[in-house]
Amino acid sequence: MRRIVLIACAAQKRRHLTKARELSVSPLFKKNLRYAERLAPDQIYILSAKYGLLGLEDEVQPYDLTLNAMPADEVKYWATQVLKQLAQRADLQRDQFVFLAGAKYRRYLVPHMAHVEVPFEGLSIGKQLRSLSA
Repeated sequence: MRRIVLIACAAQKRRHLTKARELSVSPLFKKNLRYAERLAPDQIYILSAKYGLLGLEDEVQPYDLTLNAMPADEVKYWATQVLKQLAQRADLQRDQFVFLAGAKYRRYLVPHMAHVEVPFEGLSIGKQLRSLSA
């Protein structure tokens, strides 16, 4: 069983082509990435509203899109695409998935995964930031 961390993208982004790990500049994203790296997982991916699943070193253009503004049918379609991408890189039934992402990013992914962990589930962004800073 491999351990895979999935981090949601953030609204605040750089304005030029850059690696996915450097695109989001929000404090929550940066702290989530540091936390994910401390977990020493087998893999870390970013859940991007535009690109789906991104590796940390993937080069991407900035974009202005979030699942939080999408209707449910578009979020379901996005999740279907992400599941296809994940299935090429992971075993949805055997691997352990750690979500550092809100409910909208998890809702249609989690039911397809056998082993899921959500360390900060139910915490407001402020409480997540405090926990990640501790």
